[in-house]
Amino acid sequence: MVIPMVQVGEVIVSPDVFTEYFCCDLDACRGACCVEGESGAPLREEEIEGLEEALDDVTPLIAPQARTIIVDHGVATIDGDGDLVTNIVAGKDCVFTCKEGGCALCALEKLGHTKPISCALYPIREKRLSNGLTGINVHRWSVCEPARKKGREEGVRVFEFLRAPLIRRFGSAWYDELCLVARELSQLKD
Repeated sequence: MVIPMVQVGEVIVSPDVFTEYFCCDLDACRGACCVEGESGAPLREEEIEGLEEALDDVTPLIAPQARTIIVDHGVATIDGDGDLVTNIVAGKDCVFTCKEGGCALCALEKLGHTKPISCALYPIREKRLSNGLTGINVHRWSVCEPARKKGREEGVRVFEFLRAPLIRRFGSAWYDELCLVARELSQLKD
């Protein structure tokens, strides 16, 4: 059975949010999502102030090149696609990346600051739709293959793995409704 797009509140949810498996495997990927890609993490305008407020705390953890970029250009920029994103170092590392034991980590998260919601929600990506609704779907990136494998092995679907960030972004009532839809879709498959 093909699972259709569903609307939960003001959010259009792609079927892959319910059907794909995902569970981060930092031991396997070594934090590649913080250091790979063509631009930084997508940001919401209202997140910039929080990132700037965290700078005094995170500055000692981040690379000297990242500090220079932040001083010269700020925490965010507009990328080639016209999206607001975190600045990056040497064409790849997010300026908030810190390294520990050969692994890339988020300095914000390490020190208890709120990291951008796009990072917390990954592999879910959201997009504002022309009808005013928000659409969410699963982004597939080769660096996350270990997370998809671990998710399949542990039976953890994307929406389950991302419970806390989905609640942070859309609220607990919305997440409860999402879970209800997931149960209903699961019963249709059986």
